[in-house]
Amino acid sequence: MKRGSRFGVVLVICLVAAQAVAGEHLDSTPQEVFNSMRGSFQAGKARGIHARYQWQLSGPDGGEWWIDVEDGRYKMGRGKIKNPDVTFIARDKDWVAISNGQLGGTWAYLTGRLKIRGNRQLARKLGEIFP
Repeated sequence: MKRGSRFGVVLVICLVAAQAVAGEHLDSTPQEVFNSMRGSFQAGKARGIHARYQWQLSGPDGGEWWIDVEDGRYKMGRGKIKNPDVTFIARDKDWVAISNGQLGGTWAYLTGRLKIRGNRQLARKLGEIFP
């Protein structure tokens, strides 16, 4: 994958997360990040999208979360989703820091603190679905 494409994917993911928790405290948990994403869902932008997103977060507040977007609707939960299209891997504190703007997403990606596996196009769509 070209470096420019990677940057675009990381930027979109980080913007989604940062906007979702704008105003949150630095001691937020990943669960609070996902809870705040619920309020930003854009059903119109999700029409025609079929994507399964998985997060694998390590650390004391870590765990696994998923979002299943299915043609204008979504489900979200803890645990694993079968056959994810995109998987995000990070430490709990790093994901929260990315989400609240304290850690640059591009820097996190380039230094290995954020890993993105799977369909890059669907990863970019996440920013439109959860602005």
